[in-house]
Amino acid sequence: MPELPDLEVIKEHLERVLPGQRIEGVELLRPLVVRNLLQGDFVSALEGRELSGVRRRGKFLLLDLESGEKLVVNPMLAGRLHYCEPKERRQKKTFVILHLSGGMDLRYVDAKAMGKVYLTTDPNLIPGFARQGPEALDPELTLEAFQDRLRRRRGEIKGVLTNQAVLAGIGNAYADEILFRAELYPFRKRPSLSAEEVERLHDAIRSVLSEVIVTLRERVGDEIDVKVRDFLEVHGKGGTPCPRCGTIISEIRARNRLTNFCRTCQPGTMIAG
Repeated sequence: MPELPDLEVIKEHLERVLPGQRIEGVELLRPLVVRNLLQGDFVSALEGRELSGVRRRGKFLLLDLESGEKLVVNPMLAGRLHYCEPKERRQKKTFVILHLSGGMDLRYVDAKAMGKVYLTTDPNLIPGFARQGPEALDPELTLEAFQDRLRRRRGEIKGVLTNQAVLAGIGNAYADEILFRAELYPFRKRPSLSAEEVERLHDAIRSVLSEVIVTLRERVGDEIDVKVRDFLEVHGKGGTPCPRCGTIISEIRARNRLTNFCRTCQPGTMIAG
C-alpha cells in the first residue's frame, strides 16, 4: 500500500512535470475504479483541461485542474501512477490513461483493482477524506499535540497509528518500522504506554518517515510506478534476523493485516479480543 513517504516522492516528481500540461485525450480502459462526483461523462470532463498543480493529503494524491476540478487518486492497496512515453508497454490492470500535451502519458495501474480515481470540485465529498487527522509529519504535531490525539484512543497501538482519523499517512508497512524504532510491541494497548514511550513513538514517527522519504527520493527517481521496500528493517522481513539484535523477526497475520516485529526488541504478549 502506498503510504505517506511513497506518495510524497510521487507527488514531488509529478509537481515537477505536470503543471501547465493539457490533457489532450483520455482512455478509460476499465471504468471500475472511476468515481465521477460531478456526474456526466468522465472522459469529456477531462479532455482539454490543463493541470495546474499536484498535492498530497494523507494517502490521497490530488491533481488540480485549472478549471477548478480535481482528480483525486486513492491508491488503496496496490494502485500506482505511471508517467511514461506512450510507446511504453501498458502494464497489466491499467485502468485510466491521460495523454498529455507534453507528449507523455499518465496512467493509473492497480493490480488489486481496489483503488479509486475521483473527479470532484470538493475532495471532502470523497469517503474518508474529511475525517483525516493531521499529517504525520506536520510541524505543528508537537509532542503535546500528539499526546492529546492519543489520549482518547484505547486500542492496540499499531491500530491507532494506522487510523487515518488520528494521523494521516501511516499504513501497515511504516507502522511496523515506526514501532520497531520506538521498541514498542505492536499489540500493546495505547493506555499501557508510559509518557516516555509516547515520546519515543513521537520521535520515531518523525525520524522513520523523514529518513524513508530521503531514501525513496534516491531509489525511485523518475520511476514512480516502482514499489521500493527492500530497505525496510522489519516489515516484510519475517523469518530473517533482526538488524538490531539478531533474533528472528516474527510475522503475524492478525486484524486482517501482516505485522512484523522483533520479540526481543519489542517484547509483549498478544491478548485475545
